[in-house]
Amino acid sequence: MAAADGGGPGGASVGTEEDGGGVGHRTVYLFDRREKESELGDRPLQVGERSDYAGFRACVCQTLGISPEEKFVITTTSRKEITCDNFDETVKDGVTLYLLQSVNQLLLTATKERIDFLPHYDTLVKSGMYEYYASEGQNPLPFALAELIDNSLSATSRNIGVRRIQIKLLFDETQGKPAVAVIDNGRGMTSKQLNNWAVYRLSKFTRQGDFESDHSGYVRPVPVPRSLNSDISYFGVGGKQAVFFVGQSARMISKPADSQDVHELVLSKEDFEKKEKNKEAIYSGYIRNRKPSDSVHITNDDERFLHHLIIEEKEKDSFTAVVITGVQPEHIQYLKNYFHLWTRQLAHIYHYYIHGPKGNEIRTSKEVEPFNNIDIEISMFEKGKVPKIVNLREIQDDMQTLYVNTAADSFEFKAHVEGDGVVEGIIRYHPFLYDRETYPDDPCFPSKLKDEDDEDDCFILEKAARGKRPIFECFWNGRLIPYTSVEDFDWCTPPKKRGLAPIECYNRISGALFTNDKFQVSTNKLTFMDLELKLKDKNTLFTRILNGQEQRMKIDREFALWLKDCHEKYDKQIKFTLFKGVITRPDLPSKKQGPWATYAAIEWDGKIYKAGQLVKTIKTLPLFYGSIVRFFLYGDHDGEVYATGGEVQIAMEPQALYDEVRTVPIAKLDRTVAEKAVKKYVEDEMARLPDRLSVTWPEGDELLPNEVRPAGTPIGALRIEILNKKGEAMQKLPGTSHGGSKKLLVELKVILHSSSGNKEIISHISQHGGKWPYWFKKMENIQKLGNYTLKLQVVLNESNADTYAGRPLPSKAIKFSVKEGKPEKFSFGLLDLPFRVGVPFNIPLEFQDEFGHTSQLVTDIQPVLEASGLSLHYEEITKGPNCVIRGVTAKGPVNSCQGKNYNLKVTLPGLKEDSQILKIRLLPGHPRRLKVKPDSEILVIENGTAFPFQVEVLDESDNITAQPKLIVHCKVNWTPEINKEHLLQGLLPDVQVPTSVKDMRYCQVSFQDDHVSLESAFTVRPLPDEPKHLKCEMKGGKTVQMGQELQGEVVIIITDQYGNQIQAFSPSSLSSLSIAGVGLDSSNLKTTFQENTQSISVRGIKFIPGPPGNKDLCFTWREFSDFIRVQLISGPPAKLLLIDWPELKESIPVINGRDLQNPIIVQLCDQWDNPAPVQHVKISLTKASNLKLMPSNQQHKTDEKGRANLGVFSVFAPRGEHTLQVKAIYNKSIIEGPIIKLMILPDPEKPVRLNVKYDKDASFLAGGLFTDFMISVISEDDSIIKNINPARISMKMWKLSTSGNRPPANAETFSCNKIKDNDKEDGCFYFRDKVIPNKVGTYCIQFGFMMDKTNILNSEQVIVEVLPNQPVKLVPKIKPPTPAVSNVRSVASRTLVRDLHLSITDDYDNHTGIDLVGTIIATIKGSNEEDTDTPLFIGKVRTLEFPFVNGSAEIMSLVLAESSPGRDSTEYFIVFEPRLPLLSRTLEPYILPFMFYNDVKKQQQMAALTKEKDQLSQSIVMYKSLFEASQQLLNEMKCQVEEARLKEAQLRNELKIHNIDIPTTQQVPHIEALLKRKLSEQEELKKKPRRSCTLPNYTKGSGDVLGKIAHLAQIEDDRAAMVISWHLASDMDCVVTLTTDAARRIYDETQGRQQVLPLDSIYKKTLPDWKRSLPHFRNGKLYFKPIGDPVFARDLLTFPDNVEHCETVFGMLLGDTIILDNLDAANHYRKEVVKITHCPTLLTRDGDRIRSNGKFGGLQNKAPPMDKLRGMVFGAPVPKQCLILGEQIDLLQQYRSAVCKLDSVNKDLNSQLEYLRTPDMRKKKQELDEHEKNLKLIEEKLGMTPIRKCNDSLRHSPKVETTDCPVPPKRMRREATRQNRIITKTDV
Repeated sequence: MAAADGGGPGGASVGTEEDGGGVGHRTVYLFDRREKESELGDRPLQVGERSDYAGFRACVCQTLGISPEEKFVITTTSRKEITCDNFDETVKDGVTLYLLQSVNQLLLTATKERIDFLPHYDTLVKSGMYEYYASEGQNPLPFALAELIDNSLSATSRNIGVRRIQIKLLFDETQGKPAVAVIDNGRGMTSKQLNNWAVYRLSKFTRQGDFESDHSGYVRPVPVPRSLNSDISYFGVGGKQAVFFVGQSARMISKPADSQDVHELVLSKEDFEKKEKNKEAIYSGYIRNRKPSDSVHITNDDERFLHHLIIEEKEKDSFTAVVITGVQPEHIQYLKNYFHLWTRQLAHIYHYYIHGPKGNEIRTSKEVEPFNNIDIEISMFEKGKVPKIVNLREIQDDMQTLYVNTAADSFEFKAHVEGDGVVEGIIRYHPFLYDRETYPDDPCFPSKLKDEDDEDDCFILEKAARGKRPIFECFWNGRLIPYTSVEDFDWCTPPKKRGLAPIECYNRISGALFTNDKFQVSTNKLTFMDLELKLKDKNTLFTRILNGQEQRMKIDREFALWLKDCHEKYDKQIKFTLFKGVITRPDLPSKKQGPWATYAAIEWDGKIYKAGQLVKTIKTLPLFYGSIVRFFLYGDHDGEVYATGGEVQIAMEPQALYDEVRTVPIAKLDRTVAEKAVKKYVEDEMARLPDRLSVTWPEGDELLPNEVRPAGTPIGALRIEILNKKGEAMQKLPGTSHGGSKKLLVELKVILHSSSGNKEIISHISQHGGKWPYWFKKMENIQKLGNYTLKLQVVLNESNADTYAGRPLPSKAIKFSVKEGKPEKFSFGLLDLPFRVGVPFNIPLEFQDEFGHTSQLVTDIQPVLEASGLSLHYEEITKGPNCVIRGVTAKGPVNSCQGKNYNLKVTLPGLKEDSQILKIRLLPGHPRRLKVKPDSEILVIENGTAFPFQVEVLDESDNITAQPKLIVHCKVNWTPEINKEHLLQGLLPDVQVPTSVKDMRYCQVSFQDDHVSLESAFTVRPLPDEPKHLKCEMKGGKTVQMGQELQGEVVIIITDQYGNQIQAFSPSSLSSLSIAGVGLDSSNLKTTFQENTQSISVRGIKFIPGPPGNKDLCFTWREFSDFIRVQLISGPPAKLLLIDWPELKESIPVINGRDLQNPIIVQLCDQWDNPAPVQHVKISLTKASNLKLMPSNQQHKTDEKGRANLGVFSVFAPRGEHTLQVKAIYNKSIIEGPIIKLMILPDPEKPVRLNVKYDKDASFLAGGLFTDFMISVISEDDSIIKNINPARISMKMWKLSTSGNRPPANAETFSCNKIKDNDKEDGCFYFRDKVIPNKVGTYCIQFGFMMDKTNILNSEQVIVEVLPNQPVKLVPKIKPPTPAVSNVRSVASRTLVRDLHLSITDDYDNHTGIDLVGTIIATIKGSNEEDTDTPLFIGKVRTLEFPFVNGSAEIMSLVLAESSPGRDSTEYFIVFEPRLPLLSRTLEPYILPFMFYNDVKKQQQMAALTKEKDQLSQSIVMYKSLFEASQQLLNEMKCQVEEARLKEAQLRNELKIHNIDIPTTQQVPHIEALLKRKLSEQEELKKKPRRSCTLPNYTKGSGDVLGKIAHLAQIEDDRAAMVISWHLASDMDCVVTLTTDAARRIYDETQGRQQVLPLDSIYKKTLPDWKRSLPHFRNGKLYFKPIGDPVFARDLLTFPDNVEHCETVFGMLLGDTIILDNLDAANHYRKEVVKITHCPTLLTRDGDRIRSNGKFGGLQNKAPPMDKLRGMVFGAPVPKQCLILGEQIDLLQQYRSAVCKLDSVNKDLNSQLEYLRTPDMRKKKQELDEHEKNLKLIEEKLGMTPIRKCNDSLRHSPKVETTDCPVPPKRMRREATRQNRIITKTDV
């Protein structure tokens, strides 16, 4: 190269100050890089305007001291050699040039090239923010990365081989701070092109004329399919926007293919800010030009990863790398957490660049060229983890891949827009396959619910395949424009009328539009500007593409035909056959109920499914197995039809287990399962059902089938297991698909079979014990004889049903018999009387076992007979059923012929009760001899004198005895007066015949004279006279029990007039005997002729059951008759009857915990219901264990009338029907009484729980207000209890601890707020605006209702999590001491803080802001803002940044710079200011004061003073807190005293209004006495008898029942009450309800017997106006003067409750009925009223009624007396005086509480005042004053500003306004009190 002369014209000179600044000169910067030792910097040279290359070269030689002959070249930074030809156009002002040995020489050291670029830096650093934050609800980060990929695609567009683009996420902290690098192997950029890249909005079109531009002379690419021309780096905007959206700094590293140099440019937000601050040129900088792999300039540890990236440059011919640092933390989290999502989005954006024009067709082989040479690889590197690496080509689930591979066919078209705009389009068809749509789902546009939600959605058509998504996605130059889509075109929208294809086919198409660059897109390539507008222009021409050729034909017709063909060819639908009809389905929501076509079969996927076929479902929870019932298809179809889906109704199998029908979409049928498999499943399920019972007897005493057991033999404890067919034990039914399984119970019954029917004597139910099986205890009470069955039955828990789904549950029956036991005791049978001395008699024995059953003697036994004074012997004892001690003879004295009573003791050894006493009367025995007194043989008797003979007939024991027909003859001779005449005539004197045939006379006739002695004798035996009388004699008792025969007999004889029996009867006489009597039962009469006594015996006298009493019987034989009287008494007790008890067939309603309406009184009766007067019979009650009666455990016995009064019971039991049974024990047998059914109703007034309503989604922020709590007290019937005193409701709150969740003693208590007018729900209590605790944590809230003085009903505990409130300030974890530092060399002396942990808190010092990320800026400031001479941190900086992550920042150390500026002994402040981008509000900074000194010794002294100052400050704060808290507490107490005083005065004035004066002294005793007297007066008034309704009220089972009409109103006047009650007699028993549902429920419960009136069925417009005047008033004036005091009947009523409802009821019932005094007044009134208007019904206080039609008179219009109304009368209200007393009592009680409260708060106030005056508190006050003085002195020494003033000047947050209110707010008071407690306990 020839050297030029340096001094000629046009030559350049060295750039001096004089000529360097002239106009027309160019400044160039020259780097000498010929040798390694060359100088590092550049040399500026001034080049004249007219200089040429030779002059320029000479100037270079001169400047660098180079010989002109030396060989070298001058090049641009792009290695373009400067020559004479290109000198003028290359050497521009400001250009950088190299001096090299050759053009291709490596740069031995790096150079810096000056560049300039245009706009304000905000357009760069914030452009990405604005552009990308405008994203449509998506994270815009993937679209920002796409901008960088666009640049790389453009850069690699000319690559011959692989186009490699890499995105590296460098998140390994060991290699530096996080960074994102985008690297490609494209053509690279020269320094000029790199400069152009940095210029904002320098697009490819504006770079023309720049000979070094990468797009100089831009030429549009030739058209290619889908416009995949890679010409997508376009506007000069996207790359800059992207990098500054992702991070804070971008390093561009690039090397062109034909260059030896690597060009590097760094743009950063920090650099821009520094230039602006230093007022430097912002848009200027340097491009570093260096050799490849040279990383010596990387010295920052935060960028260590760059060394590895730069080393990789060796292997690359050309490349560009974009390295972004300062990556936003939220971007890092997103890139890490959603790696799959955003890589999938990138694969979607570049789908056609990666896979070619046809897309990612997985089913076809890939072409070799040209679209499989783009590799976009993304890798992420994290510390300690395997790198994640993915190639976008490998992603198979991006949306376009899904569209391409689920399509069955495609329809291609092209649209020509005015100008050169061309749009290629493709529509793909996604068919319906058997059970589902194949249209792919997009996470951004979910078209269907999850499978578990499908169950309730039966409209397949509504879940269209595409849903609401548009058809077309839009691509620009082959790249997706994500925020633009085209809904449809006119020719592919669903037709309004039915087209060639079904309407749902239009929802199975997806599409894509591919445009060239004639359509405008936004600079960030997110949105098309005008695509849809141009496409839908009327001039746009659409053509179809077939085989690559455009077809000019009607595209709408072509599309419709194509769609029809796709439907017929590809859709695999369901054919519905065997049409059954159209129905509606009321079980579905109203919009979906119909019409539904029903079918019995379908054909689907080549298979036929019919009704009855076994099937299984998929995708249901649980899986259903069952048989098909029918198929549903929505729509009004008729006959066979094809459809995409429908529903199938399945009867769950096995039906014995499930017994339910389910309806699921047909798509959920399992088409792969075989019917055999379903059948086997059903069989297996059946095997799970309970099949049999396993019974064992673990404790012995087993009961064998058909066993005969002695009475009382125990049946052992039973262990029972329920087994299924598999032999597995079970305790509940196998679980069904809804609501879990049903528990199984085992019921044990012992049934006694008798002639009167079967009777359960034992019934128990056993639950499974969990760890032990079903168990029944030993049974020892089976004593009755007979046949039994022990039955074990499995039943269901809820219903006690013994069948399930029509199938009986397992059972087991064991039959057995109970016989009598062995003899344990005995009694005597009927004995044959009488007993006579020496006459053998038998003693029949009856044996019983221990339970009183008749038994038999089977063993040998020797009786022992004993009786005092008798000699006893017996012959034998017989065994068997008739046991008799035979031949018993007794000998001994009996004293008289009436006999003697003896106690005969019979002992049978071996029996439990072995002896019995038989009371016998022993009569004398048979006559054995006569004993005559006197016993002298010669008696001298004076003639005419009576001489007695005593004759005794003795038995063998010398007892005087007598027997019938025993005649003792005594022969006596006498001489009567003889009539001689008669005697001469041969006539003897008359002999008087006795009147009794038993009186025989002995007559002896003797004649003696001197010559002859003649003697003759005869006996006069009287004979009966003629029949005269019939005589009946009772032998036995005269009483007969009803139903029994008369014990004994009636003997009938015929007598003469003297009573001598005549033998007139014969066996044939029986037919002539008749017996008559009222109620005589002749069926069992037995008449017998007794030949030996010539009498008739009558037995079997019995009466027909009837009233007990005397019964006369008439016996008639021929013309003779006689009467006897017997007493008929009731039969033996056989029944128990209830006295004065309601009908037993119905359940008696009773509220739980209340008394029964009537006492339980029972009467023993015989079987004919006649009272049986048997006393001392034990009466008992049997009931279930869950039914409790009070009083309990009382024993009752019958009185002398056979009656027992058990009293009135209070009943406690669960809701439902319960039974009671009264039983009696009589003669060791049980008499079962009636079963009383009780319908236990819940008590609507008994509170059982508290219902708490609040917003469960609310957040509870510390120090805020709780959401409103709404509390209601719920009764047993689940209704809200109203009219509760709000003071009984309270709210407690405490902080949960590990010790448990019981409320501590110091739990905070709140009372409820007053009810507001807009509170809708009656009976609810509101807790509003309650302050949330100011400390975070878990708190427990519990509401309580004070039921009485001792019992509180608590609600379930509400657990709330108190969260931190809004971030307010930055505070240290541990407050550091005030630093004292100097600027000397020692680091310790310069250290401001160590280990300072800063966190964000709310107003209440709760840590918050855990999710905030940002920085903490530490700045040193002086007390004067204008002070600029402030100390600097190490590094000579005024501010430092610290990362703020997870709610805190850790500052390990903060050190001043050595020799830092600052005034000695001056107080400065470190202001730690948080900067958090995600937080909109400004937080209060943390300010740390410190003292600065230039002298070390002084600093050390001051450090000690500073420490002392900190200690004093802390003590002062504690003292002041103590005094402030005490003062606040004092103020609150004063307020309480004032409030209590006002309350006491107010109540005192109210009492004065009631004429009650309270003395000023001894108030409480006076009030107590007054209260006692008033209560006594009130009680006396209440006790006074007043009219009441005795009609039983209907139990209010719920709040919807008001009660019977008779109980709803009260009437004070007796006469009015009588007539109104009678007038409404037919309605008094009617139950009034609020709703028809409640009325229907009562109707059903009473089987329609109870009349009901629902209020919601009353037409209220016709009801009378209660304010209307009487009809004799017209327009407010008296029309006539009535008599008889007329008044509306309704106005006499008062209503204790439900006034509004009662007015409705009685307004309807009474209407305008008027009541007057008497009938005359009523007639007068009616006569006058009808002249002007209609007259209503009139009633009179005398009881008359005039109907509205004028009719009166007759019984139906006359009220009966009050006592005839049977209690159906309105009651009288409580006397008014009683109500007045109630008000006075309430006021007195309130006043007593107010007086006590005033006394209590006064005592508290005095106590607090005394406490404040204690020596201890005075001492603390003195200590506080001393501390404040000392602190002031130390601050003066330190030269410090009081921290208050400093903080106020440094903080910019608004001050909190305070008020001068003397009363602290409640919250503050509570806090003060709490702090007072704490500080007082602290040793201050």
